[in-house]
Amino acid sequence: MIPAPYEGTVSYGRGAAAAPRAILEASWQVELFDQELGREPKLALSSIPPLSLPRAPAQALARVEKAVSKILRQGKRPLLLGGEHSLSLGALRPAQRLFPRLTVLQLDAHADLRDQWEGTPFSHACVMRRAAEMGLHIVPVGIRSLSLEESQWIKRHRQKVFWAEEIRGKAGWVREVIRRLGPEVYLTIDIDVLDPSEMPATGTPEPAGLSFHDLLALFRALAASRKKVVGLDLVELAPIPRLHAPDFLCARLLYFLLARLDP
Repeated sequence: MIPAPYEGTVSYGRGAAAAPRAILEASWQVELFDQELGREPKLALSSIPPLSLPRAPAQALARVEKAVSKILRQGKRPLLLGGEHSLSLGALRPAQRLFPRLTVLQLDAHADLRDQWEGTPFSHACVMRRAAEMGLHIVPVGIRSLSLEESQWIKRHRQKVFWAEEIRGKAGWVREVIRRLGPEVYLTIDIDVLDPSEMPATGTPEPAGLSFHDLLALFRALAASRKKVVGLDLVELAPIPRLHAPDFLCARLLYFLLARLDP
C-alpha cells in the first residue's frame, strides 16, 4: 500500500489528501471473516510511509512513479491510496514498462479525457487522456459526466464506454467488461463511480451512479477471470468529519477485492 495524500489539482470539493489515513484507520475495523468465502483470507499486506508530495503535479507524479516502480521491481502489486485521480498516471507509467499489454479498467463517474484543465495537462480531469496517449487500452465503466471535448474525443477514437445509465441494475454488462480486458490489468477506482447516496464523500459527486453491489459483482468476475491485476488504486475519497461510513466502505471494498485476487 502506498499512501499518497495529494490534492494539487482538485477543482471542486477538497479533502482528498486526508483519504489515505482515513481508509487505513477504517481498515482496522473491517471484520476479517469473509462470509461469502467462509473463512478469514490471509492477505500479505504491507504499507510504506505516506509519500511526501510537492504541490506541482508533474513533480508529484514523478515521486509516485518512483515509489510504484520500486514495488513493481520487487515483484509486488502496488495499491495506491489517493488522493486525487491524477496520481494514477504515476502508477501507470512504470506498470506499462513492465507489462506492455496493459489494460486500464477505469471505474469512474467522469471520463477524465480533457486535454488540459485549469492550466495543467496533469489534472485529475486529464488522467485518462494521458493514459490513452501512452497507447494504453482503456475500459471505462460507470461514466455519466463529460464535456463536449471529451464526447468528441470518444467518438473520434471510437472508445467503448460502459455508461452508467446503460449498466446500472442490469445483467450482462460485467461479462462484457471482462471480455474487453487484456491479460494484464491495472484497476483504477475513482470512488465517485458510486452513487452519492452510498458515497457522499467525494469532491465531484454525480447522481445516478453504480452501487456497492455492482462493484462487488465486477470484482468477483475479475478475480474469477484470472486476469493478472498488476496494480490498483483507489482515489477521490474526501472524508467527511465525524461520518465514518464512506471511509469504511472504501476499506471494505478493497478487502473484498484483495481477498479474491489473492485467495
